[in-house]
Amino acid sequence: MNRVLFAGLSLFARQAKGQFIRKIRHTDEVQKRFLRSLLQHHRHTGYGKTHEFSNIKTIDQYRERFPVKSYSHFAPYIDRMAQGEQNILVADPLIFMNMTSGSTGNNKLIPVTRRSRKAVTRATQVAMGFAVDAARREGRPLGKMLYGGSAKSSGKTPGGITYGPVSTGDLKLTGGLYQQLFAYPFEALQVDNIKDRTYVCLLFALNCPNLRMISATFPILALQLAQDLNDYAEELLQDLAAGEISHRLKLAPGLRMQLEQQLNPRPQRAEQLQQIFAREGRLTPIAAWPHLSFLITARGGTSNAYLERFPDYFGETPVFGGTYASAEATYGVHRDFNTDSVILSIESGFYEFIPEDQWDVEQPETVLPWEVRVGDRYRIVVTNYSGLYRYDLGDVVEIEGFSGNAPRLIFRYRRGGVISATTEKTTEYHVTQVMQQLQQAFELKLENFCVTLSDDLVRPHYWVNVEIAEGYGLDRPQEFLRQFDVYLRNLHFSYAAKRDDQIPDPQLRILEPGSFDQLRQRLVSRGVSEGQIKFPLVSDDRALLADLPIQVEVALNDESDS
Repeated sequence: MNRVLFAGLSLFARQAKGQFIRKIRHTDEVQKRFLRSLLQHHRHTGYGKTHEFSNIKTIDQYRERFPVKSYSHFAPYIDRMAQGEQNILVADPLIFMNMTSGSTGNNKLIPVTRRSRKAVTRATQVAMGFAVDAARREGRPLGKMLYGGSAKSSGKTPGGITYGPVSTGDLKLTGGLYQQLFAYPFEALQVDNIKDRTYVCLLFALNCPNLRMISATFPILALQLAQDLNDYAEELLQDLAAGEISHRLKLAPGLRMQLEQQLNPRPQRAEQLQQIFAREGRLTPIAAWPHLSFLITARGGTSNAYLERFPDYFGETPVFGGTYASAEATYGVHRDFNTDSVILSIESGFYEFIPEDQWDVEQPETVLPWEVRVGDRYRIVVTNYSGLYRYDLGDVVEIEGFSGNAPRLIFRYRRGGVISATTEKTTEYHVTQVMQQLQQAFELKLENFCVTLSDDLVRPHYWVNVEIAEGYGLDRPQEFLRQFDVYLRNLHFSYAAKRDDQIPDPQLRILEPGSFDQLRQRLVSRGVSEGQIKFPLVSDDRALLADLPIQVEVALNDESDS
């Protein structure tokens, strides 16, 4: 049954990939057709009538009549849709509302219709086709998958529309066929508490020695899953041997019964894993599932800082990026293992790109996908079936090259992921590159890091805030700080130009172990979905790390380096 399932899904995905490859040879025509069809479909909506969609015949007319917009423009319309009003931004009934993570601001709601969902699903199928072919080339078969996301929605709007994180919507709207990919009953994803849900998913997955795939929305969640596997190893193995779920977990009685009815005792498997745990002193995913074919998680931007720690837990298992997407839109599909760039998802939206010299212009000029230049950076603008028209999310991408005449882009950072002591604009990309060099040079691993500004209003200095991973130490903190300054100068021309006379010396804070876990709980208490947390690696929120415990503070002019 499983062989037939995976063979069927593989065939379907490879067909979707083949069709996509043929279409990207004609990106301009596909994009023109997409925009024309979208405007035609929405011409009788309230928004479409007000903005005379029927009279727009060309891309140039569309760009001339519609300024680039942020979410605040659409919020009043989406509020009305949440109240139950129909035919406002989109012509189709809503089936869900995606809720953004809120980690960089307030939560936002994004309309989801069957038509918008179809465009997202198509991109996922194309990405799966690329993954299938990459796996075939390397002799890595498909099989059961471990993914600990939640299938429970966050609530309903006043108009009765279910809403929740985009990952929840994906699970709720996924057909039963795809649900059979999971290494556990779908009911496991109904567990409320993220730690309890992860425990249940791990328990069932341990019952599957030939697990082939592990998926996590962000790399930090994959690392947390690996940590939970080790932290709860002894308890998990006891439950695995007995075929029951620890009563420490607060599960609804009916849900517990459903799950335990599908969990068989596996004493031999538990004994095998217990021996590994005793011999190695820990239990890692690659030890529990030595036949992993690949991991699926976000790549590019801040993700790469966490991917460097993957070999400790997942060995040399390749990482596939899936799709480059947000709650608002899908932007691209990954095409191979261990690569950061995506091919623009030309059937998921109509895309424009804002060149860097237009970023501070109130109404920026844009270029089209086939007009971008390799090596340049752009903010990406999207029009899609979720009712977003020339929407600027703030994502900054770099053009790597072209596939057909569709650009390949790499996500670098999101607007807001920038700090300036003066006008230097240090980005998450800059800091990530510097920290990767520092960890290699000092043979160090960091649990996490974030660069912030001091409270000085006139000439603030950089605070380099780091939490050192368990088992590592920093013997020369002042030299670490000095090299941070050197590496950032070498990488970031504007920082180097202003560093000597405008930007004060950076300072280092080594945070106590567990500090970023405290930050995680703080963000959750503010309403950020725990499964969607993305820690900013630079932040101009000077209170972001307030009150976190500090081991030591170090300045460049300290007399000792200890």
